[in-house]
This record gives sequence, C-alpha cells and structure tokens, in this order.
Amino acid sequence: MHKIIIDCDPGHDDAMAIMLALANPEKIDLLGIVTVAGNQTVDKVTKNALKVMTVLGRDIPVVRGAERPLTRELKTAPEAHGESGMDGPFVAEVKQEESGETALSFYKRVLEREDKVTIVAIGPLTNLALLFRAYPKLKGKIECISLMGGSVYSGNITSKAEFNFYVDPEAAKIVYHSGVKLIQAGLEVTDETAITFDEIERFKEGGKASKFVYDLFAFYTLFSRRNGLHKTPIFDACSVMYLLHPEIFDGREYYVDIETDGELTRGMSVADLRTWNTQAPNTIVLMGADRDKFIQYFITAIKRLDGFIA
Repeated sequence: MHKIIIDCDPGHDDAMAIMLALANPEKIDLLGIVTVAGNQTVDKVTKNALKVMTVLGRDIPVVRGAERPLTRELKTAPEAHGESGMDGPFVAEVKQEESGETALSFYKRVLEREDKVTIVAIGPLTNLALLFRAYPKLKGKIECISLMGGSVYSGNITSKAEFNFYVDPEAAKIVYHSGVKLIQAGLEVTDETAITFDEIERFKEGGKASKFVYDLFAFYTLFSRRNGLHKTPIFDACSVMYLLHPEIFDGREYYVDIETDGELTRGMSVADLRTWNTQAPNTIVLMGADRDKFIQYFITAIKRLDGFIA
C-alpha cells in the first residue's frame, strides 16, 4: 500500500492521474492533493482539483500551494489546457472547499505523522523545493517521488525542455539534488504510452467517471489534432501507473541534473548516459513501457471507478 500525496496543476491529465489513484484503493491511499501554479494559475488549478473531487464525490483534502515559480514569472499552457486549465467538462457546482492549511504546514503535518509517504509530483516542483528548504530533515520521511517531467532526448515546450521543468527549473534542480529517490516519467515514456483517438471512444459509454474522462479528452485531444497526431499522451497518469504496475515499465538508473541558465536549454533535464560516468545515479528514468498493458490498465481503472460513484 502506497500512502501518497499528489502535487499537481490540474490539468486534464492531472485529473486522470488522480482518478487512476482513486480507482485502486487497495494499492493507494491518497492522503491529499496539493496544487501548484503551472498549467494555469494556482487559483484555477485549485478550483479544478475541487471539480474533480465534486465529480467523484470524494472529500480528500485539496491544499493550495505555490502561486508562482521560485524566481521566475509564471508560464502557463492555455494552448493545451484552455483558459480554465481544464476546459471541456462542465461541473455545475463545486461542492468541496479547499483546505485552510498552507502547503508547507500540510506537508509537515502529514510527513511527521506517517512512517513513509510517496509524493506523486506531476506539475512544476515548486512546492517540494520550498518544503526541502524549510524542513530538510523531512526528506527522510519520503519513500520516493514519482514525478512527471523532463526528457532524456527532447522537449515539448521548447526543443530541449519539458513543460514542468521549464516553468520552474530552479525548483527541479533542488529536487534532483535532494537525495530523495526519484522516478522520472519523462517524454520518452509518456509518448510511448499515448492513447489513440479510437481508444478514447471506449469512454463514451459508461458511468460518471468514464463520461468525465471522455469530456476531458474531447478538449485535451485538440492540441494533438491541430498538430496532425492520431493519439495523445496521458502524461501525468504515468507517474501513478508506475506505482501500480512497475513491471510494465523499462526503468534505467542515471545521474540527472537540471539546466537553469541556458539560453536554449532552460529546464532541460540532462541525463548522463556515459558508461564511464563517475556520478552515482540519482534517478530511475522510465525509458519505455508496454503500451498495450498501460492502456488496458488505464481503461479498466476508469471503468472500475464508475462503480465507486453513486
């Protein structure tokens, strides 16, 4: 059983990652959701997290986190996620209220209470950088950080940088130098496990969770369609799926660092692939996965979640 906190910026794929976690209560105990500015402003992504809880009828704490990167102006992604950060699904009334705790106090309280906690970090890493600065001793209470970010070979927001790390490279660098065990689901594995438009049609018929996912994809796939693709990555779901089914992933240990200063490479995650590298590995980098099993497990989880919703 993984006791997890999801640190996220919902985000269509963030919503699906949350749903994947909640569909597997025998393997994952979701202790809370902490938001961070990324795909949209922290106001918008916090509201989106509350929308997900409303649709699913759950009352898991939603805690507002950092409203901007450590040192930079916020860069959002309306081209992929819309002006709300989660355009598409209509939620008439948000029933749950956000927690009154700060992100730092929530992390401190939960980490001090639990033996070990896994953090699923699927947005910019600002909250975790602030946590490690404020309470460095609490790093020892973290089992691992399963994160979505980075890439060994390419980028998506620029030619060399993945979006989450581009938004706050300084935070990513702090996390990668933290000494905490890291599992990196970067663009290599998220591209390989992308869902086809035909497969998305399987959510059209089903219960409340399935229909919500179908509505999420209706908007979320527009970016891929505009770019001539026939499938779309479910980026953030990879970090949860690894906790559920690590056996379907190809993970390799590398030393990874983050570029913060490069004019062309800001936010680039640099993995040292040399066999003669003397730096000890600090990251398990997911380089690939069994796509068919990934999609099968994802669809099955959402259909299972249908049965959990009244």
